[in-house]
Order: sequence, then C-alpha cells, then structure tokens
Amino acid sequence: MPSVLVAEDNRDSRELVSDILISLGYTPLLAENGRVALELIQAQAPDLVILDINMPEVDGFEVCAAIKRNPATAKIPVIMLTAHADVESRVTGLGLGADDYLPKPFHPRELIARIETRLRAKAITDDLRAQGEELRRTFERFVGPEIVEQLLEDPTHVKLGGVETTVTVLFADLENFTRVAEYAQPAELLDVLNRYHTLMVQHIIANGGTVDKFLGDGLMALYNTPVPQPDHALRAVRTALGIRAALGEFYRQFDPMFRLNINFGINTGKAIVGNVGAPEIMDFTAIGDTVNLASRLEGLAVGDEITVSEETYRLVADWVIAERVGPRPVRGRDEPVVTYLIHALREPDSTP
Repeated sequence: MPSVLVAEDNRDSRELVSDILISLGYTPLLAENGRVALELIQAQAPDLVILDINMPEVDGFEVCAAIKRNPATAKIPVIMLTAHADVESRVTGLGLGADDYLPKPFHPRELIARIETRLRAKAITDDLRAQGEELRRTFERFVGPEIVEQLLEDPTHVKLGGVETTVTVLFADLENFTRVAEYAQPAELLDVLNRYHTLMVQHIIANGGTVDKFLGDGLMALYNTPVPQPDHALRAVRTALGIRAALGEFYRQFDPMFRLNINFGINTGKAIVGNVGAPEIMDFTAIGDTVNLASRLEGLAVGDEITVSEETYRLVADWVIAERVGPRPVRGRDEPVVTYLIHALREPDSTP
C-alpha cells in the first residue's frame, strides 16, 4: 500500500488531505512542519510527498530542495500544495524539483487526480529501475562494467527470445585436465580450476567479451554481443594471446603437475543470440553452427595453440602473425576446414 507524506502546518488542511488519502487506500504520514517532514522522509521513505510552502522551522521550498538533493530520496515525487498562486512561487518550486503544483483552495477531485497520476508514474519508474538493476546483476558477472553501462543506457541491445547476429565465439580448455584429476584431491583440484577460470575471465572482460558459460575445465565467450563491437574478432584473438602470454607468471603458483596448457578455438559467423531455457531458468547464450565449429576448432588445438577459422582470420589478418593449416578434417563436418594458428600480434609499423 503506497504511503504519502503530508507536510502542512494547518491542522484542518492536514486532516482533510489525510482523509482523502485514506479513502483512496493509501497510508498517510502527517507532519506539522518541515523539520518533522524531513525526519519522516528519512525514516519512512514515502512514495509521494505533498508539501505546503509556508511552514515553521523549515519551509516547503527547503524541504523540496533537501528531498531532491539526496540521492536516496530524489526519486520521490513532490506535489506543492500552497496558497501561493503567483508565477514566481510556481517557478521556484518547479525549479527545486517539485513534480506538480496545486494552489489552494483546491477541489478534492483534482488533488486525487494529481496524487494518482504521480503514484502511477512513480510505479512505472520503479519498475524500470528494477529492470535495470536486474539487467545489471545478470550481466555484471560476465562482462566489463563499460558494457553493463551501455546495456543500461539502451536495454534494446538485449533481444529476449533470440535474434540472428554475427558473433565471434571463443572456446578455451585446459589440456590434460582429466588426467591430472585422477591424482589430485577434489578440493585442491577445484581451487586450481577456479584460478585458471579467474585468469581467463579477467582477460575476456578486459577485451569486452561476454563469458557465456563454464564447461568443466573450459569456457565459452562471446564477442559482438550483447552490444555491437566492430573489432569483435580481434578482441577474441587478443583475449587468447593475452591469456597465453600470462601463463608463464601464472604457473609460478602451482606445482608442475598443475601447469596446464590452455587451448583455444575461435570462429566468427551468424548465430542465434538470446535467452535460451525455460521461463524459470534462462541463459543468455548463442546457438548455431558458428558455435559448434568454434568448439571443434578448440578440439584441434594442442600445446596452447590458438586455432581460428578462415572467417576469423580474414577479419584479423592485418593485425596478426598467423600460419595457415589445412584443410583439416573436423569431427561432425563432411568437408575439411581451413584453419589458422595465431602466433602473435603484428608490430604497429609492420605490414602484412
């Protein structure tokens, strides 16, 4: 049930507005002056504030300014209810952030209409804010903060239900992890695995990628979604190169048996991107042959290799040193596939 604070030093006026609120099913909070009003606002966080201007101790203008100055209360709508009907008073109140202005004497039906309009608007705003927070919670675990902010600025980037778009898909997997698991204690093994995942996620997020899912001892990441990235293929390649370059220092924390290679497969193409699953549990992911081929390419890689498709190589050729390999047979495909091994990024002044 919405609560409405009424700050009015005239007892009869205060009780009249209170009776109107009760008849509408709202909870009135009554303040006889501005100081009490501010105390109630901080303690109760009402859904709406109705302010008289002329009040002892702290007047309505000061109360309105304090409400709008505080980030915790700034979104609370304010209706100025006052005998001051001149334009200057209206401009002052609205300039301080008041949402509406109703001069005395007022008709109860008009006050009711203004109250309900402001509460409906606040309910819509609260819903939008809640959706934004849910969006933030969903994506901030998987993407960098700059992408989360872009999503909040324009949530239409997230196409619920799926949309076909071009993506670059990266798969990364620990080589020989299954064999190592035979000899390690489960708790120790999980700790090692989480450290590898942390390393990979840090580089994915640093390059603007989205961690799609963890796959045991590997993971899948997406680029060019949920927000467009013109250089998405290069971002994926930079991610893999960055992870590989960090391994030397990273290995120092482990016994030799846990110093595992990380193999990469990267492919670019069309995929269906969106929320997949059941209404109760959904994952933001990509599906399609582009994803399947990226996974297969990772399966071809050994010894920290970064294996990319011909399409991905075409998009990054001017920026990388690579070796053509193939055509190579790929499990699940009738025709061999040309692949490339990425060795390094080109120096800025070098030419292909």
